[in-house]
Amino acid sequence: MRAVDVYTVEPWGLYMARPTPGRAQFHYLESWLLPTLGLRASVFHFNPGHERDQDFYLDVGHYTAGPARWHSEDHYLDLVLRTGREVELCDVDELLTAVRHGLLAPEVGERAVQTAATAIAGLAGCGYRLDRWLAGHGMALTWRET
Repeated sequence: MRAVDVYTVEPWGLYMARPTPGRAQFHYLESWLLPTLGLRASVFHFNPGHERDQDFYLDVGHYTAGPARWHSEDHYLDLVLRTGREVELCDVDELLTAVRHGLLAPEVGERAVQTAATAIAGLAGCGYRLDRWLAGHGMALTWRET
């Protein structure tokens, strides 16, 4: 259980913002769960000396909205977005290991790869701008002021 400062529900997603006590790398995390895209979009607020060259971190997974709670299942693949420049696919080895050891069914692994490929193509087609790509899906993410 983690304390959350803000929850915001939209027809297309769930926003959560929370402090991350005890984390050396970052002190605050904001995330949007986007079920129809199979993505969780996050912004990490890094501590001095731990900054990374990334604007958004996208987790590939299965996200399900419920009336009182949401469910999320990580599918190991991650995308690091550097706005206007590039998107990097990460943790392919983790996905393959999870499938090999039966933690994810092969068809779930295949869907994760397809989700990542769709996101990479969509972001590339929008100049590596998350806001532009998501606007094409009727989604407008908001983030706290830093």
